[in-house]
Amino acid sequence: MTSQPAPVLDLRGDLAALVTALCDVPSVSGDETRLADAVEAALRGFGHLEVLRDGDAVVARTHLGLPRRVVVAGHLDTVPLTDPPNLPVRVLDGPAGPELWGRGTVDMKAGVAVQLALAARLGADVVPAADLTWVFYDHEEVAANLNGLGRLVRNHPEWLEGDVAVLCEPTSGGIEGGCNGTLRVEVRTRGVAAHSARAWTGHNAIHDAAEVLARLAAYTPRTVDVDGLAYRESLNAVGIRGGISGNVVPDECVVTVNYRFAPDKSLAQAEAHVRELFDGFEVTRTDGAEGARPGLDDPLVADLVASVLAVTGGQPTAKLGWTDVARFSSLGIPAVNLGPGDPLLAHKDDERCPVGQVTATHDALLAWLTAH
Repeated sequence: MTSQPAPVLDLRGDLAALVTALCDVPSVSGDETRLADAVEAALRGFGHLEVLRDGDAVVARTHLGLPRRVVVAGHLDTVPLTDPPNLPVRVLDGPAGPELWGRGTVDMKAGVAVQLALAARLGADVVPAADLTWVFYDHEEVAANLNGLGRLVRNHPEWLEGDVAVLCEPTSGGIEGGCNGTLRVEVRTRGVAAHSARAWTGHNAIHDAAEVLARLAAYTPRTVDVDGLAYRESLNAVGIRGGISGNVVPDECVVTVNYRFAPDKSLAQAEAHVRELFDGFEVTRTDGAEGARPGLDDPLVADLVASVLAVTGGQPTAKLGWTDVARFSSLGIPAVNLGPGDPLLAHKDDERCPVGQVTATHDALLAWLTAH
């Protein structure tokens, strides 16, 4: 944890410099306070914004009396730094122009920089087409029960009210609609412990797990069209444990299985499907989150798609992972993912974001939010 003072952020300056300033404040999950302080201080410098805070989540809202409200959200935390640290940010030449290299450039401080720059401008210099809520939250990269957006949903759902939401997670500057749901279960086999020299007096639980793995190996995941987007599912063993010592026949084996399911299924339906697949075995659900449908048929979202197409030419695709758009969906708010940076580079040692994508995402959102 750090006790250094919060840096001063220039929300009206160069966009790449703002990304750099945000990234150069390390904010690994659980250590977001210094960056949250800087974001709060910067936003409080603009009189058109009401600024609210819950823990290390900061919310800024306009109150212009407009008939619709758009929520734009992003998280402040990152995964841990590399060793040696991949900060401060470096600017290097890339195939499409300068790139910002360093932890958080993709996931997701380039998106946060876009939010902050637009928050400073819209409602002050330019009248937006809708009232705006800007959300900057903590603890996204860790356990779901710690997630700052989830905490806001529980503590202050009125802060998040809106007609449509955009999550500035990295999408290479295109729109990714909705998200897959996720389910984690433990499939357990039971045996009878015995001395391995007299194995016939026991029953080997690890051997029984072969059938669990065989069913997984034979499983064919679906690719499902949901509202015009193709969601690819996956079902995988992601962990296995068993055994007591090197001379004991194990009496238990546990295979951890993760199911990423298309948003045409509810979490309950996904769990029922997995239980059916492993019929005859003991199945325990350990974690799960609903997916979110794309919401591309919402008129506001359709307008956003048009704005992005005009700037980047990119067609909407499905978000194949889970993101916090699902939290907005649970509130009845259509939500999409849109942010700079290649999601395949998130969390990597060579994390980097093209400056051109930051600018293009900013311009697409600006055009949409000011289209009267």
